[in-house]
Amino acid sequence: MQCVVLASRSPRRVELLSRLGIEPRVVPADIDESPLVGESPVDMVRRLAIAKAVAVAERAGEADTVLAADTTVDLDGENFGQPVDDDDAARMLRRLSGRTHRVHTAVAVLAPGESAPTVEVVTSLVTFQPLNDHVVEWYVSTGEPRGKAGGYAVQGLGATLVASVRGSWSNVVGLPLAETARLLGIGGQAAENPATLR
Repeated sequence: MQCVVLASRSPRRVELLSRLGIEPRVVPADIDESPLVGESPVDMVRRLAIAKAVAVAERAGEADTVLAADTTVDLDGENFGQPVDDDDAARMLRRLSGRTHRVHTAVAVLAPGESAPTVEVVTSLVTFQPLNDHVVEWYVSTGEPRGKAGGYAVQGLGATLVASVRGSWSNVVGLPLAETARLLGIGGQAAENPATLR
C-alpha cells in the first residue's frame, strides 16, 4: 500500500481512509481557509483542497502521496463553514431547518513526481427535518456542532436532524470514499454503512 499523507487533522477523514485500508500520516496544512469575495462554494473547496495538498507536499517525502480535502455546506450559494461559536451554530441550524442543502467536498491527490494535484468535487444533497428551538438548543448544547461544516455531524447525533441524504453519505462526513479510492488508484468499492462509522 502506498504511503499516504493526509493534509488534515480531521479524525473523521482518518477513520474513513481506514475503510480503504489506509493508515495515513497526518500533516495538517494550516493554511488560511477564508473564502474569497464572490467565490462560489464549489470554487472555494476546490481552491482550498489544492492549496492544502501543495502546502503539505512541500513538507512530505518525495515518495509520498498527499491527499487533501475541503468540505462546505452550501445553502442557496452561501457557504456554511465551521461555526465560530454556539450562537453561530444555532443560526446555521435554524437556516437549514426543513430545507435541502448541498454538501461539497473537494478531494485533491498529489502523487509522487506530479507537479499539480488531481482534484474532484463531489456534491451530496441533504434534507433537514424541521427543527424547533428546543431541538436546536439541545443539539448545540451537546457540543457536536463545533468544528463541523454547517454546524452538524451526520455520523453523530446530527443524524437525528437529517431527513434524507441523496448521493454519497461519506461525502457528507467529509471524504467521498468511491472518488477518493479512484483518485488513489485503489480497486474495489468501500462500504458506506453509516452504522459502522462513529
